[in-house]
Amino acid sequence: MIILTVKIGCVNTIDVKLDKHYMKRIIFSGIICIICFGAKAQDPTFTQFYSNPVYLNPALAGSYGCPRISMNYRNQWPQLTGNYVTYSAAYDTYAKSLSGGISVLALHDQQGQGTIQTSMLGLVYSYHVKLTRKFSMMFGARAAWFQKFLDWDKLTFGDMIDPRRGFIYQTGDVPRGNGRRGFFDVSMGAVGFSKHFFFGGAVHHVNRPDESMILGESKLPMRFTGHLGADIPVGGRSKYSNTTSIMPNIIYQYQNGFQELNIGTYVKYGNFNVGAWYRNRDAFILTFGLNTGKFRLGYSYDITVSKLGNGVSGGSHEISMGLNLRCRRKPRAFRTISCPSF
Repeated sequence: MIILTVKIGCVNTIDVKLDKHYMKRIIFSGIICIICFGAKAQDPTFTQFYSNPVYLNPALAGSYGCPRISMNYRNQWPQLTGNYVTYSAAYDTYAKSLSGGISVLALHDQQGQGTIQTSMLGLVYSYHVKLTRKFSMMFGARAAWFQKFLDWDKLTFGDMIDPRRGFIYQTGDVPRGNGRRGFFDVSMGAVGFSKHFFFGGAVHHVNRPDESMILGESKLPMRFTGHLGADIPVGGRSKYSNTTSIMPNIIYQYQNGFQELNIGTYVKYGNFNVGAWYRNRDAFILTFGLNTGKFRLGYSYDITVSKLGNGVSGGSHEISMGLNLRCRRKPRAFRTISCPSF
């Protein structure tokens, strides 16, 4: 039994004796209420950043050269009542006639068993240019349509809580607005790279659209991303051994006062990849991947190290899959960026 003083979002201040089941529901309800009535929302995030490169930075569209299909599934905090589930899929390729890459990107995010749902469909173009014999840059932009939905009947409020038995009453709160919002969104980014090093940056939601699903206005805050990494070969490759390389990476993101710093590295041996990341004050991440050149499969697990705790949240699971398709005509002298596959 836990004695909890609740004062969060739409839940009133009250001392409540609750078991662990209701405790998890309170935590989730508070998070959802903050999103709906208080703070600005944050974008869905993936742990396998480079398994969905176009979502990370639109400039990476077409960076593989040949057609590529990328798919991701993320289940965040599965032990909470109402976890966060995100799906994404993307197709991108290099188009010689356009001197760059093009991509179609789709995403669907569910918060709290469908209490809040977000869908996105975007088109991306990235212009590729060789500046010197060893250094190239890519400049990309994404135009997307978002659709958000709020199911008011799944929200919980302070007047629904009994001090001993938890959520048992009907709320007197009434819906505010129609619970829907569609809007147009613009993002842009740039990437520079050489044979073994790359860096980039992106700004999402440049036009700051209104995302409010209830009465009033709520401008979607811009998200700033900076990332850099390297591919460092270790030893040589012979007839009897595979190439081994170490790929250190740093990714920084900022949105509406929330900062996220991810520091990690991958070790690649032949077709196999293993990686370890640390997200500041939030999670320690382990990643495992297989990349045959034509097919890619990855799994990662986030161990929650914040005050929420891994025992309460259940961590986060993420699965990625990719297909590298054949080119009709292999682009001549195409320069491939050496960023990770996961």
